[in-house]
Amino acid sequence: MTEVRSGTPRYFAWLYSDAHLQALLAALFGIETEINAALQPGLEHSVAHVRMTWWGEEAQRLRARHALHPLSRALLAQWPASGPGPDLSGLVDVAAWDLANATFETRRELALYCERWARALLGSAAAAGAPALPAQTAQQFALGTGAALCELDMLLSLQPCARAGRLRLPLDELAALGVEPEALAHPPWPDALCARLRERHGELQAALARGCEVLRAPAHRVALRGLLVWAALLRRHSRRAQAALPAVWQRSRWDGIGDALRAWRAARRAMHPGTPTQTFKPAEPS
Repeated sequence: MTEVRSGTPRYFAWLYSDAHLQALLAALFGIETEINAALQPGLEHSVAHVRMTWWGEEAQRLRARHALHPLSRALLAQWPASGPGPDLSGLVDVAAWDLANATFETRRELALYCERWARALLGSAAAAGAPALPAQTAQQFALGTGAALCELDMLLSLQPCARAGRLRLPLDELAALGVEPEALAHPPWPDALCARLRERHGELQAALARGCEVLRAPAHRVALRGLLVWAALLRRHSRRAQAALPAVWQRSRWDGIGDALRAWRAARRAMHPGTPTQTFKPAEPS
């Protein structure tokens, strides 16, 4: 597993998955990394666009089951034999949005961005990782959990993204708060912005809990336990970022130890259906 840094929520998602879902996640995370390589600082813009165009074409080939890239072929090897291949066009779409440093004018635009990512990555992982999961339930889980994961990732990287020219909050909300977009790159943030961020963290923590509750059957929770671990760790990070405001939460060595324990507990709950699942509670400072 070389595509994801050890100790991150994605790493623990991979670690606590069974062999089939591990292979799926390794391919999905690897493809996402390859696509996002077009966003690396200093890369010639024309080269970035060539990479993005190639991956857009590869996403079409992947859907038609005629992939060229080794990671795409590895993903197809884990995909159900019947029907079309996975649709990863959403990963290309959100990367193209970021390459253009496009801003979200409204909350709806931000939600669509997160949904595109969720359908591509979590939708693919859920559909192929738990083939017995009804399609409607898989979509519910992918959109509910995945969109929240995507937005939380953006909130947790709010400052560095702003410094790179990528605003992760809608412009109309910033205007309503009386906050200039440039302020996102320079914490501590204004009180009005902090209040909105605390509120949004709470809403996304609740959305993650609701999304995970869609997986009611024990067999489905076991099959997708790695994704449940991912959600549990993002909730933990969200609560810590929420409590750190108006400062930016900086992950420490002790947070890494806590993450390892939380990941183990989340995987154990999924693996032992008789163990009560974690219910959502309003965040408390820790």
